[in-house]
Amino acid sequence: MIAFLQQQLFDENFFMIVIRLFVALILSGLIGFEREVNNHSAGFRTHILVGVGSCLMMVLSLFGFITFNEVHDNVQFDPARIPSYVISGIGFLGAGTIIVYGGTVRGLTTAASIWAVAGVGLVVGAGMYSVAIVTTLIILVSLIFLNHIENFFPKSNSKNFMEIVVEENFKMSQVVEIIENHHLTIKSIEIIRQEGSLRKMFIKTSHMKSLDQIGLFEEISRIDHVKGISKLNN
Repeated sequence: MIAFLQQQLFDENFFMIVIRLFVALILSGLIGFEREVNNHSAGFRTHILVGVGSCLMMVLSLFGFITFNEVHDNVQFDPARIPSYVISGIGFLGAGTIIVYGGTVRGLTTAASIWAVAGVGLVVGAGMYSVAIVTTLIILVSLIFLNHIENFFPKSNSKNFMEIVVEENFKMSQVVEIIENHHLTIKSIEIIRQEGSLRKMFIKTSHMKSLDQIGLFEEISRIDHVKGISKLNN
């Protein structure tokens, strides 16, 4: 009985599968850690679950039907079928990280990283460790270093987006005056009702390279009934 259980639970592929799952955990965890440090909606745990889950689906596709195929010689199975559904189906999770704040969209990079982590998990599940490691390094370089390089490239028609949390008795004219005093042009304003007396304002303004953002935020924060202010980035 014990020998039978050992054969069923710990077959010849067991330890290889476990190694692949742990490699997927480490690689996807590295990418998720970068997202976690930068306070994005999908962080450490989400990326690990996506990477390990994708690896598991790939392993299932490769090894899960071996016994079935040996018993039924006339049955053919395509090992790429399950991974193809993983690649197309992971989009729903990425879509959940994309959030529209007023006139700007956040979470596109995190959604792309989740989709990429799913690919890393599939590659690890297929046993292509070197490809998975190189891909993980490329993703990390893109997320960490290229984010700073983007700031050196001028963006045409770029905009500033501000989120201001205010109370009901807040006077809009005071914010408009401060923004115009900083030589900014207001492109759009959106106000969303929150719980109780709080409101969220999303203000899109023209971009200025020499803008004193700290001074602007300090002036706005001194206005009565302003509870908080922040800048929104993609």
